[in-house]
Amino acid sequence: MTDDYLLRLEGVTKRYGANTVLKDVSFDIGRGEVVGLLGDNGAGKSTLVKITSGVVPMTEGAYYWGGEAVPHVTRPVTEGLGVETIFQDSALVPQMSITRNIFMGREITNALGLMKLKQMDEIATEILDTVVTIEGIKSSKQLVSSLSGGQAQAVAIARAVHFKRSLLILDEPTSALAVRATEALLDYLRHLKSEGVSSVLVTHNLHHAYQVCDRHIVMNHGQKILDVRREDTSVEELTAAVVGGKLGLERLRAQA
Repeated sequence: MTDDYLLRLEGVTKRYGANTVLKDVSFDIGRGEVVGLLGDNGAGKSTLVKITSGVVPMTEGAYYWGGEAVPHVTRPVTEGLGVETIFQDSALVPQMSITRNIFMGREITNALGLMKLKQMDEIATEILDTVVTIEGIKSSKQLVSSLSGGQAQAVAIARAVHFKRSLLILDEPTSALAVRATEALLDYLRHLKSEGVSSVLVTHNLHHAYQVCDRHIVMNHGQKILDVRREDTSVEELTAAVVGGKLGLERLRAQA
């Protein structure tokens, strides 16, 4: 272990009955580092994200934060540590406004416990205008049910990046975004890095990952098969690992 890592998972295994979806996975995330978590469908990425976020318990393994062991990893614990996650299903409430969704569970209140809706609306408007560019949204008071899938995903991203503290995990965040919103998000990850905030980007788009990630981890059938810094790899190597697994990597390296 080194002094500069923020999070480290060691020997993580996850079983559902007789089915093992993660097997002895270890990885770390440095302070101010952007890590790409890559792999095909069923590789185990989303399960690993849920364990890292405290949503799903690991069957075996250890979780360290800043060098200290975390014995009971739950969502309230990881939230307290400063882990913010955007899942594939954005977990928004369609019948509530954009503002209420952004501040859900973290409402700004006065001394009597009443919500300061005007202040939250003003902050939500600023978030939508500056954090992630979202076309077609006229007001933060709009109901989420009136938004397209891409707009709703962008609201979830805006919520997460606003409340980021130490680590932001994004699980396929650009899958429903337009090109302009995608570029804005990638730029924001670079900005977060300059502020010392770490990020994990889970994506099928290897070109996006290669643009912004300092390091890439490739998963295959529940195991980590590649952990490499950007300067030591290429989009071709990442593609070979994601598509062909260990055999794909071996074939590519044999051709070099």
